[in-house]
Amino acid sequence: MTVNGLLAFTRTILWNPQRGSVAPLDALLGIVQERYSAGVREMACRLSLNEAFVPASENLSRMAQLTISHSALRELVEREGRRAEQSIRREQYGPDWTSEDCTAQTVITGADGVMVPLVTNEQKKKRRTKELTKRHSQGRKSRRKRGRPKSGSDGPYKEFKIVSFYDPDKSHKYAVGTSGNHKVLGCRMRQEAKKIQLGRAKVKYSVTDGAEWIARQYNTQLPMLDENILDYYHLRDHVIAASHVLYGEGTAKAQVWREDMMGYVWNQGSLVMLDRLSNYLRRHRSGPKRKALRSLREYVGKRVNMTDYPSYREAGYDCGSGPTESFCGTLTTRLKGRGMRWDKDNAEAIMALGSLYYSNLWTDYWDQQRAA
Repeated sequence: MTVNGLLAFTRTILWNPQRGSVAPLDALLGIVQERYSAGVREMACRLSLNEAFVPASENLSRMAQLTISHSALRELVEREGRRAEQSIRREQYGPDWTSEDCTAQTVITGADGVMVPLVTNEQKKKRRTKELTKRHSQGRKSRRKRGRPKSGSDGPYKEFKIVSFYDPDKSHKYAVGTSGNHKVLGCRMRQEAKKIQLGRAKVKYSVTDGAEWIARQYNTQLPMLDENILDYYHLRDHVIAASHVLYGEGTAKAQVWREDMMGYVWNQGSLVMLDRLSNYLRRHRSGPKRKALRSLREYVGKRVNMTDYPSYREAGYDCGSGPTESFCGTLTTRLKGRGMRWDKDNAEAIMALGSLYYSNLWTDYWDQQRAA
């Protein structure tokens, strides 16, 4: 049973020596340059952002009467993702807002890394052998693709890196990701900051988990930032870990100690917290407790210039990196599903589509594709 019924078209193809072949109906259907229209490609990408290709193929068939195999759907979506990723890289597409549109002309930025499962060379070999055996058993010829087979990753996981930009009330937000290293992300930081005219913002700062590679890139690529703030909750996690070593997990003493330490840093700054930690270090001269205290002191000591929370609060700054962590989750949820493994470039393609969707740029992108 179908909802809309089946439609059959007869295409008239015209030809002459000067122009070659022309099919007038193709323009009406939106398939002059693509096998699938922009509308079909959007439906395919939208479904595939939230579910695996097999159920997405089944849902396309059921809801839109579009019969596309899951393998063809995968190729369609990954190809569209690569197109989106290239348009963002080439600055042909980007956010539809600038710092002047933001609340109080304030822009907050964050960066983070997230592990994505990749297909290894060994897994690719097994897949090719399995496919070859299956085709032979069914009496089918082996398909030969042009060029050398794509090699797999040298490890089962790779850290993808994400940079985000948003304003205090989150009405404007934008994020992109890359499989490249910290230097590649640094270049993307600068490129995307230029698009939103970060330098013209009245207030501009970063909130991150304090990773040293992130701090280096912000200091190098975006030196115009007013502050680089350590996410309060990441610091709290380190304090909690130390409290468990000192007094035992789940104990009342551990909770009191944790709240005391966080009270010092939140109300008086990290220098006061470091002073209090020195008192505890004098009590514990050796063993795991001293090791935990020294680790916490070193972590905070390296980030004193990122933990002036009393001043940040007085200035009205946000001290939590929740929006960036949310972007890390939404841009990679499709990549980290159960049993999923990706080629690096295809993972980047899916993440580019996610960037458009979760940055509220989806409709604009597809309007441009229909107009092309």
